[in-house]
Amino acid sequence: MYSRRQFFRFLLGGAGLLTGLASYGFVLEPGFRMSICRHPVSPTNWPKGMTLRIAALADPHIGEPYMSIERLEKIVEQTNNTKPDIVVLLGDYVAGHRFISRHLSVRSAARVFAKLRSPLGTYAILGNHDWWDDPVAQRTRQGPPLAQKDLEAEGIPVLENSALKLFHQGKPFWLLGLGDQYAFLDREKGYIGRDNLPKLMSQITDDAPSILLAHEPDIFPQVSSKIGVTLCGHTHGGQIRLFNYSPVVPSRYGNRYAYGHIIEDNKNLVVSGGLGCSILPVRFGVPPEITLIDLA
Repeated sequence: MYSRRQFFRFLLGGAGLLTGLASYGFVLEPGFRMSICRHPVSPTNWPKGMTLRIAALADPHIGEPYMSIERLEKIVEQTNNTKPDIVVLLGDYVAGHRFISRHLSVRSAARVFAKLRSPLGTYAILGNHDWWDDPVAQRTRQGPPLAQKDLEAEGIPVLENSALKLFHQGKPFWLLGLGDQYAFLDREKGYIGRDNLPKLMSQITDDAPSILLAHEPDIFPQVSSKIGVTLCGHTHGGQIRLFNYSPVVPSRYGNRYAYGHIIEDNKNLVVSGGLGCSILPVRFGVPPEITLIDLA
């Protein structure tokens, strides 16, 4: 039997624990923590002896106080310190929640991204929020949206259902960028995508290995086994993740493609935990990350 004093101690202790967890989830992890997550990937069709380090930055959702320009500059510096061969930006540059004390333009973030350094350069794709936040693009259902214009104005190519042939260590490979799968909101039809995987694949003209950039991982079951690795963002690892499980994942496949390196049918998928937050500014168990993919 608890005494009254013990009961109130228990209540105060529980309240303190909940306050501490809330402070960590809403302030410390999303706003201050940063990790570098490394994924060694060895596709069966990757050339022997060819190594490639990819630094992937996904879902920055820029806007103060969580993703300020100053914080983005530190992320870019950390990314450069990993010595990547190529850097890819996986979409959702626009803030994905309303808890913003100061909105920042994608152009201001693009100026920071332009400081990324790698031998093969920096390439980007667009995410759903980059389309949703542009009222003209939503009304006309045409691009390019403002986010794409801002990135390209700072010299960062945006791959929209387009393929690019690059060379590394004297060998070729293809970098493919898929259009967003949920670009337009339609009250009757739901989401309408910009993605065109058959068109994208038709641009590959030889047997060189390929890397696919796709904002959402839901496309993965349709991806050909010819693709060496598919790189995605969008899910943020669920933002809350405990014991490799996320209670809410913005994917029709739930936890199947929520986070990390997934191998299915001899195909490789890497889903980044991302940098920012969507809907609510909370992260617990999946801190913001710079994602490194070492292909060999």
